[in-house]
Amino acid sequence: MPTNDVPGTAGADYAERLQRLETARWKQVLDVQAPYRWNLRRLELGRTLDVGCGIGRNLSHLSDGKNPPPVGVDHNATSIELARQRGFTAYTVDEFHSSADAKPDSFDAILASHLVEHLLEPDAKAVVESYLPYLRSGGRVVFITPQEKGYTTDATHIRFSGFDEVSALARDVGLTVLKKYSFPFPRFAGKVFAYNEFVVVARKP
Repeated sequence: MPTNDVPGTAGADYAERLQRLETARWKQVLDVQAPYRWNLRRLELGRTLDVGCGIGRNLSHLSDGKNPPPVGVDHNATSIELARQRGFTAYTVDEFHSSADAKPDSFDAILASHLVEHLLEPDAKAVVESYLPYLRSGGRVVFITPQEKGYTTDATHIRFSGFDEVSALARDVGLTVLKKYSFPFPRFAGKVFAYNEFVVVARKP
């Protein structure tokens, strides 16, 4: 199975960068993640597998006490260690596929947030396909990717993945696109606001 081994995102330096960005003092004071947390929770995803979970930002968002605890997987071993230190269930890729959580049809949703823009199209398809067996029939896959300004902020972004690209990816792996929207601001904001995102929700037959 694919290992998600993307040059530039596998090392400790990348995990440490994520930690620095997430724990910046001003972000804590302003709670800048509040709208993104709300956006994920309103989707009511159920038990979720967060593919490319990093240090656990979205695992935190998904831990609302109303749904089963989420499970994270990432190819960066340092990120996984940091996520575990925060109390989350998280695995490296190899660990996940051999874990007790890797049961067919056992998740209600898969979250692929800020993942596919780090991958060439064939690799993105292979990674998503490798986790679909763990998603139940009728379960949803949520893709979240950066818009233009956000895409320029990380040198490890290698393929711009907007509505068209992500929808095509979803269809290529056998999913049906249910909806797509820009968040938190309308689409035009993505050219100047680094944190505007594409959201594409698809369903497994």
